[in-house]
Amino acid sequence: MTQYFLTLPHDSAEEPTMESMQEMDPAELEAVFAAVGAFNTALTESGALVAAGGLQPPSTAITVNASGGDVERVPGPFVEAPEYVGGFWIIDVADEETALGWAEKASAALQSRIEVRALQEAPDQ
Repeated sequence: MTQYFLTLPHDSAEEPTMESMQEMDPAELEAVFAAVGAFNTALTESGALVAAGGLQPPSTAITVNASGGDVERVPGPFVEAPEYVGGFWIIDVADEETALGWAEKASAALQSRIEVRALQEAPDQ
């Protein structure tokens, strides 16, 4: 089994949050929540779900650097980008094809693109 990181991109200019999503059409928002809830339930029931969550926007980030002896805490993300990771799932599945199948379901539920990347495995000892 391999773990895969499925990520949901957001536009940096918009920085959507749970609060800003309340501005969406209520029926549309309810449909998205229902679709994502069904997706999360299916992942859980299949035994593939390891972890999942939504992230606050990059404007809330603090970048910590203690690599040079002195500790720096800099408000903001460590890189400026037109898009950022807004949410994620870590799944544990048999192969890449299975991970891609789950990503297709997530994409359909959210009506958004989903990036799929395998987590690195520890080297053999």
